[in-house]
Amino acid sequence: MSKTYDPVAPHTVAFIGLGVMGAPMAGHLQRAGHRVSVYNRTSSKAQAWAAEHGGRWAPTPREAAQGAQIVFACVGNDNDLRSVVLGPDGAFAGMAPGAIFVDHTTASAEVARELHAAAQKRDLHFIDAPVSGGQAGAVNGVLTVMCGGDAAPFDQIRPVAMAFAKAVTRVGESGAGQLAKMVNQICIAGLVQGLAEAIAFGQKAGLDMKQVLEVIGKGAAQSWQMDNRGKTMVDDQFDFGFAVDWMRKDLGLVLDEGRRNGAKLPVTALVDQFYADIQGQGGRRWDTSSLIRRLR
Repeated sequence: MSKTYDPVAPHTVAFIGLGVMGAPMAGHLQRAGHRVSVYNRTSSKAQAWAAEHGGRWAPTPREAAQGAQIVFACVGNDNDLRSVVLGPDGAFAGMAPGAIFVDHTTASAEVARELHAAAQKRDLHFIDAPVSGGQAGAVNGVLTVMCGGDAAPFDQIRPVAMAFAKAVTRVGESGAGQLAKMVNQICIAGLVQGLAEAIAFGQKAGLDMKQVLEVIGKGAAQSWQMDNRGKTMVDDQFDFGFAVDWMRKDLGLVLDEGRRNGAKLPVTALVDQFYADIQGQGGRRWDTSSLIRRLR
């Protein structure tokens, strides 16, 4: 897929974390005409990215962030995020007053609010901005970005972030982006389990499930999961996509937040345990659609 970039004045930006999501996201920023510096914990990845894309790599988050108007990040979890943001080598230490940190990590709402407050003390801005769309969305530059934070810095980062997104939306104050991503993961967990049960049922009943999915996919049962994972679930193929380990991390955040806010999440808690079963089968890196393996 070829991405067409909207005309935006070139910005000096940094990108921290060059995993399967971050590396292509940073690449889109560079191709859109922005001046990109990158940091990765494994420096060889940062060097390889810079060699491929023509940007600059830095040995610490602080050095990557120096001179950047916007610092983007996509790392693993709350503690990974703190480690690249705070401390003498963290991004905040290198950012100039008024600069904006945009976090694309799927993390807790709690850490988002914590870092938003820490940023304010330094005259910086912090936007929590988790994404949906997976590795394919990052590669093709069509991610959906859910943002929490103050309106003015959001308005500044939105046109720049559109380099790797199809939609960048502010859904509320600090932490709201992470909460919206939790809603997203709750929806996906239930959908995938329902799809797994439906396909397994149809196969036990002797139906041609690819044909059945084609038929019902034109009606009320249609979903992204059915369109993009239904046929591969029928074929028992799971060596791609969004890993079970990542989904369990995300659902852990959901269940922790539910305990805090009093939300009842019986189906989500059950599906989380089903994913634990898949991990026990050796499927830690299988796609989330591998839930059907429990039913075969």
